[in-house]
Amino acid sequence: MTQTRLVLPPDTNHLDTIFGGKVLAYIDEIAALTAMKHSNCVVVTASIDSVDFLSSAKVGDALTLEAFVTSAGRSSMEVYVKVFADDLLKGEKMVTTESFLTMVAVDSEGKPTPVPQVIPETSEEIRLHQTAPARKEYRRSRASLR
Repeated sequence: MTQTRLVLPPDTNHLDTIFGGKVLAYIDEIAALTAMKHSNCVVVTASIDSVDFLSSAKVGDALTLEAFVTSAGRSSMEVYVKVFADDLLKGEKMVTTESFLTMVAVDSEGKPTPVPQVIPETSEEIRLHQTAPARKEYRRSRASLR
């Protein structure tokens, strides 16, 4: 799934770069849409597993978010989101953010419901599918530290 948004002045901080919280909201939204498309179910965010801000976007940039489901459990899905900033006037594009989220499909009563497995196609999808078990184990180990 792909979304594009224009970075406007109210979206930015005193440095005229986009607020990280704004980017997080966009990431959560596209992750939910992606997981809903994969599962044909309503989903809830179980966790935002990682967010790496690599560079910033400024006023006037087009922010493009790309997302896909990397792996699926019984009712949960790991979603990878990559965010790009496009300076449309200069023709420059760079990755600004990468994130992994866990979404859970739920039924009409809010109970977890089964989802289809993932069939990766591109080289990036295959790589992230193959490394998903390590990220799942990391999430489990992190949970045990609470």
